[in-house]
Amino acid sequence: MTATETAATRRRPPTVLRAKWLFDGIGDTLVPEPVIVIDNGVITTAGTSLPVPEGADVVDLGGATLLPGLVDAHVHLAFDASEDPVGRLAGRDDAAALEAMAAAARHAVRGGVTTVRDLGDRGYLSLRLRDSADATLPTIVAAGPPITSEDGHCHFLGGCATGVDGIRAAVREHAERGVDVIKIMASGGNLTPGSRPELPQFDLDELRAAVEEAHRHDLPVTAHAHGTRAVVDALAAGVDGLEHVTFMTADGVDPVPEGLAEAMAAAPVALGITLGTMPIPGFAMPPAIAARMPAMAANLRLLHRAGASMVTGTDGGIAPFKPHDVLRWALAQLAGVGMTPAEALRAATSRAALACGLGHRKGRLAPGYDADVLAVDGDPLHDPDAIHRIRAVYLRGTAVPRP
Repeated sequence: MTATETAATRRRPPTVLRAKWLFDGIGDTLVPEPVIVIDNGVITTAGTSLPVPEGADVVDLGGATLLPGLVDAHVHLAFDASEDPVGRLAGRDDAAALEAMAAAARHAVRGGVTTVRDLGDRGYLSLRLRDSADATLPTIVAAGPPITSEDGHCHFLGGCATGVDGIRAAVREHAERGVDVIKIMASGGNLTPGSRPELPQFDLDELRAAVEEAHRHDLPVTAHAHGTRAVVDALAAGVDGLEHVTFMTADGVDPVPEGLAEAMAAAPVALGITLGTMPIPGFAMPPAIAARMPAMAANLRLLHRAGASMVTGTDGGIAPFKPHDVLRWALAQLAGVGMTPAEALRAATSRAALACGLGHRKGRLAPGYDADVLAVDGDPLHDPDAIHRIRAVYLRGTAVPRP
């Protein structure tokens, strides 16, 4: 027997998944009696009541619903979802940080999140995870350290830059390191002492320089933007994504400026909506944030009605109520901004995959797509809690052991 014949003989047989329902990532309804055929980690066939290939390994999931593996477009694997994620990271050397990041990534997978976009690490560690041969990790889209101002938001991650020339140099360094996306802190943030989220960190010329340099290297740019000035300038600079978009002020929330919602809807920009909080007994949202939530939700409803493209980006890792699998809780909360259950699922699958540059192989259950599959008990379009009743997770065609 030749080596080629031996390899062919030992080739893993196709896997067939059967269930009661299927959400394909783009539709408004569920498909009944689905059959998915998986070969070599890729979906080869998907449809209703299809024949089973001879010799296939058939997995019957009974009354479950099959969905694409969830896509979180904004996580921080380097933050450990503790009460002091910044301090805990500072106390770890790179080896320990990388081990903790891998554990966080596996936690996301067990919760049905099979693709993550890491929008801020230390020392480009997320790239090392992305490029590892560890088959237990989700697909990782990596930004490296976010570009920020001197002593600005998340400056401790090492991505500080000053002025147009400094920003261009920082983008070039990121490109040379092999990042998938450029993350820039257009405003301050809540996680960094002394930083003020309502204030911009870069002016319009600096943001334009970041976008121009990134696009010259065929890299998208997404901007952390809380305050209104930062949101407006980042949009004008031509960023590909906007994270948070809270319109936060020093003591409240600005209304969306006139015409801006329509401009966002017309622009090729994805809004990363930072919803998703896991219920924790005894936990209450900080009063300053809780007081702003109604106005923030009203702004998001306005943006949604205008047709702005919204995707799920949870900021997973930054607090105990934001573990790395928190995306499941965001789905029900998206109803508060006016999304139907199907829209929310699309925001967490196919649309999030597009925002991450992976729309050609992630976020759908269709031939040619990676076999990332989440199976849940029940109908998630009519029962929001069904998304938490996880029956099985398949990562690139391989079943993930359940806890």
